[in-house]
Amino acid sequence: MTRLELVILAPGPLTTVQDLGRPGLAALGVGASGAADRGSLRLANRLVGNVEGAAGLELTLGGLQVRVDGVGDGAGAGAAIVALTGAACPVTVGGRSVGMNGPVAVRSGEVIVVGVPTEGVRTYLAVRGGVAVPPVLGARSTDTLSGLGPEPVRVGSVLPIGSETTGFPVVDQAPVRRLAGDAVLRVVPGPRADWFDPDALRTLGADPYVVTAESNRIGVRLDGPELRRTESAELPPEGMVRGALQVPPSGRPVLLLADHPVTGGYPVIGVVADADVDRAGQLRPGDRVRFRVR
Repeated sequence: MTRLELVILAPGPLTTVQDLGRPGLAALGVGASGAADRGSLRLANRLVGNVEGAAGLELTLGGLQVRVDGVGDGAGAGAAIVALTGAACPVTVGGRSVGMNGPVAVRSGEVIVVGVPTEGVRTYLAVRGGVAVPPVLGARSTDTLSGLGPEPVRVGSVLPIGSETTGFPVVDQAPVRRLAGDAVLRVVPGPRADWFDPDALRTLGADPYVVTAESNRIGVRLDGPELRRTESAELPPEGMVRGALQVPPSGRPVLLLADHPVTGGYPVIGVVADADVDRAGQLRPGDRVRFRVR
């Protein structure tokens, strides 16, 4: 019997195993983590016939080279079905160009080569059956802040392909909106909006902010208009959520992403609507962000 695995030849700047995370453990000090762009991972999994929460690979700025290998009897036979979604990249399989947002067959021994995206930052690779690394606290996500979960993949990493599927792929191409243009994110004020100047929420929604290079899976640091505080007291640590807009002493907000700490001591002026947080997970340095305050 032949089973398939993924062998990493080049990991790119940062490639991690991600599923939909381990929610519900914040009281124990464990963050949810999971894919920064959950919608793109869900789509990739649907395209190959997986459950939406199956583990796949999250690529940061592309650069991945991975070979599909057969193991066991008839090791040279068999094929994997993969799909890539999220930040669009040039992709080849066995030297032939293939498209994004649709299932692709990869024969044993063939190499998937993913280039650098022109817009967006994170690309997702799902494989039919899922990436079957051992789960940690119920999830296969790599948490870059706490170190929980599998290590980021390296040259020579071998990732087994699982066998849990929900059916056969039935779509050959999924329509996906481009990531071009300013990101517009809806914000619900609070819980600490009263710690800021009365005009701070208007300032937040008036002019765009620019994503800085000090951004990662923990959060997106933004440069732009200062959000002035009126309350100078120290804030005891409070629970944090994905999408929270923390405001440090600089007055420039930090948008928390998948690997955010479970508590924080800076006041949160507002929280990005959950439906918009996936778009935030695709922000790259130099991108502009506009906030629409509800």
